[in-house]
Order: sequence, then C-alpha cells, then structure tokens
Amino acid sequence: MLPIILGSTSPYRREILKKLRLTFHTASPNIDETPQAAESAHTLVKRLAEEKALAVAKQYPNALIIGSDQVAVLGEHILGKPKQHDEAVRQLTTCSGKTVRFLTGLALYNSQTQRMQSLVDPFDVSFKTLTPQEINAYLLADLPYQCAGSFRSEGLGIYLFDALHGSDPNSLVGLPLIQLISLLKNEGVSILSIETP
Repeated sequence: MLPIILGSTSPYRREILKKLRLTFHTASPNIDETPQAAESAHTLVKRLAEEKALAVAKQYPNALIIGSDQVAVLGEHILGKPKQHDEAVRQLTTCSGKTVRFLTGLALYNSQTQRMQSLVDPFDVSFKTLTPQEINAYLLADLPYQCAGSFRSEGLGIYLFDALHGSDPNSLVGLPLIQLISLLKNEGVSILSIETP
C-alpha cells in the first residue's frame, strides 16, 4: 500500500484521521489560500483542497495525499477566521439566530498514478439566538480565534447551536471521514481488514 500523507498541519484534522487507525504522516502544503476573483465558496474549497494535495505531492511522488480546506458561509458571505476577540464577537452576533453552512473541500491524490479525486461536503449549523453576554462568555472560555465561524464545535461551542445538519459530524471539524473512506477504497485501501473463515 502507498504511504498516506495528510497535507495539513491542523491538529484537529490529524486527530480526526487517527480515528481510522491508519498509519500516516503529515506535511505542510504551504500554499496561497487567497480566493480568486468572483470565485464561489464551493469552488474555492475544492480548488484549495486539490492544490494542497498537489503541493505535498512534490515531496512525496509515490503516496496517497489527503488535502482539505473549509470555509463557513452565511448567505453569500464567507466567514473567515476571526483572529481576535472583537471580530469573533461580530461574527457570532451576525450568526445569532441564523444557519451557517460549512463547506469542506476534500481531495485524495495518488501521486504515483496522478489520479485526483475531490468533492465538497456541506454541513449546516443553526445558531441559537445569543445574547451579547453569552457570546462574550463563550469566546473568553473557548478562545476560538483560529476557527472559521468563531467557534469550536468539538468543545464548548456546542452551547451555541440549536441544531446540526449534515452527513458526517467530522466534516464540521474539517475532515469528512465518511467521504474519505470511499475515496480511499477507490484506491484499494481497506479500513477494516476482514478475514473470511
């Protein structure tokens, strides 16, 4: 089996991939993630997932390389990572009482055969109507300033939601495993080694 490389330095994606109990290494794709002119969020995350996998392929010419990228979208507006408290307050205030769609681009590139498989997995998050006090208390408790949408769903961020809608909860954190299992299977990788008697 070809080695598996996760083209990401995200500790969240690394922890998600560990659930599959595969041996893998990580590598930084180090690409420019600037959106192109008039590029939709869907096109952006798919392109960046593919570009991350291709960038890592330069270091690993005989490997299965996983690329992933995610954006949060409210209407047509992309919500970035807030970086600081005031921006996170603005984001959560805007999201209060609304539904935000997370789009996760996933790519699996076989650098030996140059076969690229890619897709976009959507996940919707419906927010409660939040008070300014709740928003401030949450941000100070969880410090989600490096997270798109200003929350960590795997942490205290669950408090902010009325409902979650999607095919795979891992997608919300940044790596849709259900879809990844299918892509790996297409490359002959079996997650469960089942022996028949």
